[in-house]
Amino acid sequence: MGENQTMVTQFILLGFLVGRRIQMLLFGLFSLFYVLTLLGNGVILGLLSLDSRLHTPMYFFLSHLAIVDMAYACSTVPQMLVNLLDPAKPISFTGCLTQTFLFLSFAHIECLLVVMSYDRYVAICHPLRYSVIMSWRVCTALAVTSWACGSLLALVHVVLILRLPFCGPHEINHFFCEILSVLKLACADTWLNKAVIFAASVFILVGPPCLVLVSYSRILLAILSIQAGEGRRKAFSTCSSHLCVVGLFFGSAIVMYMAPKSRHPEEQQKILFLFYSFFNPMLNPLIYSLRNAEVQGTLRRALCKENHSQLGWGVNLQPQ
Repeated sequence: MGENQTMVTQFILLGFLVGRRIQMLLFGLFSLFYVLTLLGNGVILGLLSLDSRLHTPMYFFLSHLAIVDMAYACSTVPQMLVNLLDPAKPISFTGCLTQTFLFLSFAHIECLLVVMSYDRYVAICHPLRYSVIMSWRVCTALAVTSWACGSLLALVHVVLILRLPFCGPHEINHFFCEILSVLKLACADTWLNKAVIFAASVFILVGPPCLVLVSYSRILLAILSIQAGEGRRKAFSTCSSHLCVVGLFFGSAIVMYMAPKSRHPEEQQKILFLFYSFFNPMLNPLIYSLRNAEVQGTLRRALCKENHSQLGWGVNLQPQ
């Protein structure tokens, strides 16, 4: 690199290349979705903490998934909303890499879905040994391992980016600092970064779905052997919800990171990323939690308790 080249200290996120009216419409729409994401996952966390009957391994992992989904949305959506209001507002180099690290960390930690499939496998296929196999010590170790591995993998990507020179241009054609879009601006060969990204994609996006499929093939065989219709229905309901979440997350991620890029123009990639990083966290509590009978029961009890509390206040306020 020549001595007269200036290093980039900030980037401009181009976001969605649409008219001003469309940007304002998207701002309102995405703000609503963002609030729904935080509200939905926040309600799940609140319900799981309030009802001791939900203090089980399955809901323990579900609470971690809700935290990850909230953090996942917070790592990209606020910057996207700022961008829609002020497209020319820059983001610092440090801020950009921080956003990349957080996004990749939470994306990797989302592989808690694999741990959750193992939990369902043990619950259905080995019910008598469930409390022994899925002890709180084991559950805590699995959760900590997921958080640690996800953060370390993201840190590896960021460290490899730090070794690259960025001397211009400084415009990222995306709505957040997505790693592949950032690498396009590097002034040096990025083959090592891309090789590590591909290896990580295989490790994260091929291995875990295969484990999930193995778990659920065993679960399906176990469900078919259940004689009681109610037990079979409950098992199918729980497992189908989990499979929907797994399919949405890994399916969209595989299309983004493992499909040939020539088939997906940049604007189409933004839409796919929007679904992957935005809609999944919003839909997860609806698909996985709020349609769960036990969670619904807890929500109804909480609402009834609130109504009774309000009625009690009304009676106390009446003049004697």
